[in-house]
Amino acid sequence: MPVQRTSSDDPSATRDRSAPAPAVPAAAPPPGAAPGPGGRPSRLGPVRLPVSRTRAGAAWVGISLGALVLVLLIVFMMQNTEPVEVVFLGMRGSAPLALTLLIAGVGVGLVALVVGSLRIGQLRRRIGADRRAAEPASRTAP
Repeated sequence: MPVQRTSSDDPSATRDRSAPAPAVPAAAPPPGAAPGPGGRPSRLGPVRLPVSRTRAGAAWVGISLGALVLVLLIVFMMQNTEPVEVVFLGMRGSAPLALTLLIAGVGVGLVALVVGSLRIGQLRRRIGADRRAAEPASRTAP
């Protein structure tokens, strides 16, 4: 059986609609709260200073990402074991697809290492030459 509500059941029905709603007092901000706009304390809580990053933290993130990539690589290799025909410099052979792709990826990585090493060496030589050119000028200045 449905229940009918009367005006005495509804607390908002007893309040006079023309009168303004009672003011709700603002909650006190937590201790140590930073001042907000207008110099009043903020209710958002204490201000947190940014945490500086460390080498150990960066190493941990790098190792974690490396481990995740290795797990994905293992899954990829386990799912791609079908042999494929490989031709390289006139040689023919058969190898699992995952192994051939892994060897190709390592080859690309080695090429990138060689090119990067050459560029680093070039920049170091240029910096050394600039320092040697600046040394005589600094020795003659009083």
